[in-house]
Amino acid sequence: MGRAVLSCIFEADDLKLVGAVTETGDALLGRDAGELVGVPSAGVPVTDERSQALHAAQVAVDFTLPTVTEANLRACVEHGTAIVIGTTGLEPRAQKAMEKAAHEIPIVYARNMSVGVNVFMELVARAAKALADGYDVEIAETHHRHKVDAPSGTALALGERVAAARGRKLDELAVHARHGQTGPRVPGTIGFSVTRGGNVVGEHSVRFIGAEEEVEFSHRAADRKTFARGALRAARWAAGQAPGLYSMADVLGFSRD
Repeated sequence: MGRAVLSCIFEADDLKLVGAVTETGDALLGRDAGELVGVPSAGVPVTDERSQALHAAQVAVDFTLPTVTEANLRACVEHGTAIVIGTTGLEPRAQKAMEKAAHEIPIVYARNMSVGVNVFMELVARAAKALADGYDVEIAETHHRHKVDAPSGTALALGERVAAARGRKLDELAVHARHGQTGPRVPGTIGFSVTRGGNVVGEHSVRFIGAEEEVEFSHRAADRKTFARGALRAARWAAGQAPGLYSMADVLGFSRD
């Protein structure tokens, strides 16, 4: 994702790279960030010092790991830098850190930055509200073999939208495993299934299964650049916002009923 973000920045006329951060000990430290995506010289060395990368930045884009989210937030607050976070698998502690930091800086957080996925989620939420409890819901996702969290953040976000449309919390309705004598389906539950394999960028589907019909929504990502382009769209938007915790729904201007 770091390379995808770099590539999209260099393709844009209205964006300028001023810093690139990686972990301590990475073999890329000290190299010019442009070289990582075929740009001869961007004049920005890869560093493990957040302060060095943020000193001239209006917005930071974070696709890293949950273990460093809090440190990234602290650095952005210190420099007054807005941040777009696409890291998945965040624990409650990191969520609370975001809420606290949002009093100081603009934060856009989404478990999937793709514009298409966020339109997809909006359509699923509207369908869940219209179809109500008369339809069983199954959410399926497939990702590459290296993904470490399951279900994906996007799958969970989809489940949260469906549950909210029913006036419930996802934890009350989610079924993450079926094996053996499970008995009949409990009405209103939301089933999840997960596949891991190959180099699949990301596939999600939501099925609303009724007694006489089925409605299915699906999204397939073909290139990680779709997440990078969405994150940069969020970065452009965040640069002019007041402190607060925002979502891609805010970036895309979706109205809330």
